[in-house]
Amino acid sequence: MASAPQPLAAGTASRGARRPARLRRAGAPAASWLFAVPAVLAVLALHYGPTIAGAVYAFTDWSGIGAAQWVGARNFSDLSKDPAARDALWNSLRLALTFVVLANLIGLALALGLNRTLKSRFLLRALFFAPVVVSPIAIGYLWQYILQSDGALNTILAGIGLGGLQHQWLGDPTTARWAILVAMLWQLSGLTMVIYLAGLAAIPDEYYEAAAVDGASAWRQFRKITVPSVAPAIAINTTLGLLIGLRVFDQVIALTNGGPGNATQTLATEIYVQAFTLGRFGYSTAIAFVLTVLIVVMMALRSFLLRQRGSV
Repeated sequence: MASAPQPLAAGTASRGARRPARLRRAGAPAASWLFAVPAVLAVLALHYGPTIAGAVYAFTDWSGIGAAQWVGARNFSDLSKDPAARDALWNSLRLALTFVVLANLIGLALALGLNRTLKSRFLLRALFFAPVVVSPIAIGYLWQYILQSDGALNTILAGIGLGGLQHQWLGDPTTARWAILVAMLWQLSGLTMVIYLAGLAAIPDEYYEAAAVDGASAWRQFRKITVPSVAPAIAINTTLGLLIGLRVFDQVIALTNGGPGNATQTLATEIYVQAFTLGRFGYSTAIAFVLTVLIVVMMALRSFLLRQRGSV
């Protein structure tokens, strides 16, 4: 008589039941990557592909018409000897670093003032953020109207009896640089404010209440609670500020067009001048290549410094 089948051990049955789920979990990452492949290919084809292909022109003498002749590193050699390019590099660095510092200070001050105390804080937040959504070229022309020799500022100064303070704001190299910075800060400080407001909203009130009970001053609370808590916002605003400052173009074109002389020329505007005014597309691409490397280096330096301070 045939013996009855032996029941499976409990452990064996359990392992058998778990095997399909484990296999499904193991295959999930592969499936996720398959879904991401079209997007990755699109980014490579539409962004990085043209960027890499365009970088090849940095090693040619292409004028925008006809065939390009390979010249190797001659464009970069000429770039190192070009005083206009050196001025543009220095202007870009100075403008970017100054903008990062002032935009963060102004944005944080606005965020602290409009965080939780004022009843009209929502209206004021909207008003400070409104310039962010306006075209940068429109902002530039607005400030040109204010600061030109017969503009609103000089007219107001004359009207209130302060005609001695009238100045060629856009004709003086020093004040022209500050004019571009003021236009950028006026437009973009609202953006840093919003990012800081998001960081401040995540700080529990209990932290400040406990610090107040312990007798901590407002300045100590700011240093020990607020600043560490908004460290991620500082990192984000620093990154955005560097990118905006190094690539500034619209405000310069609208306000000064790089003048007087080359006093306000930046790398971005120098690229435009070399390509579309002088027809030196190969040389302008070399400047664009330098700008790209500069942005990468600045981002890497920013990440290193903030990581050393524990902000990222």
